Amino acid sequence: QVQLVESGGGLVQAGESLRLSCAASGSISSINAMGWYRQAPGKQRELIALIWTDDSTNYADSVKGRFTISRDNAKNTVYLQMNSLKPEDTAVYYCNAVRYNPAYEQYWGQGTQVTVSS
Repeated sequence: QVQLVESGGGLVQAGESLRLSCAASGSISSINAMGWYRQAPGKQRELIALIWTDDSTNYADSVKGRFTISRDNAKNTVYLQMNSLKPEDTAVYYCNAVRYNPAYEQYWGQGTQVTVSS
């Protein structure tokens, strides 16, 4: 099992920045990738950033150039630096971890609210 705890959400104005953190614990040695998803009211949960064990990253077009995913292996923590925030970034942000071996498994954090006012 893997436990994920997000922090860092809040209320900011458009153009400001926030950094989300996701602290992982448990059986994390075999995790293949960690990512951030978000879900706005009335919308499906969407993947916005992903980081693999080789530190390669993927971003949704909607956040590319504004958001940066990174991690600190010593702290078992993944970060999402969000710059130039827009009102449409308002959502609950979830941390996610996936493992492919011996079987596909994924884990979720409880979510943290990010609200961007115009």
